Amino acid sequence: MKTSIALIGFMGTGKTAVGAALAARLGLEFIEMDALIEKKAGKTIPEIFGQDGEIAFRELEIEVTREVAGRKGVVIACGGGVALNRINIDRLKKECLIVYLTASPGAILKRISAGKDDRPLLSTPDRAERIREMLRFRRPFYERAADFKIDTTGLDVDSVAECIAGSVRDYEGCPQ
Repeated sequence: MKTSIALIGFMGTGKTAVGAALAARLGLEFIEMDALIEKKAGKTIPEIFGQDGEIAFRELEIEVTREVAGRKGVVIACGGGVALNRINIDRLKKECLIVYLTASPGAILKRISAGKDDRPLLSTPDRAERIREMLRFRRPFYERAADFKIDTTGLDVDSVAECIAGSVRDYEGCPQ
């Protein structure tokens, strides 16, 4: 019986904000994987990418996924690339209902541009095109991993959290 929820999707789709709101709504613990990776590495994600490279980051991501995937009664905000590795998804699926958060490329660009500008994979002059390229590549991985998906474009955090909570209530074996 699955008791946890893992949120997957591209950067800027709302995984962290929605995850925190959802956990509060359901009375579950909230886990933000990128924060755990930074804690384990003792540096920020941009520093990991800059000093150690993407492969080192992905290895940390696998390690942190292994540590949190079996937890019961949690909401996990996964990093945007967690679905690229089947090992991560197989581990998460054992205990988690996997929810794929999507958003339009325009909404993603607007959201990430409003926050701190520390997205190593978007260090390019044409961020909009890079987002579209990455979405085209990653979409099949996200869709294959997900139990269901929610488009967050035009929705506020509470609306998305309520939508997920309603879907979870209907999904056998998940938190009520």
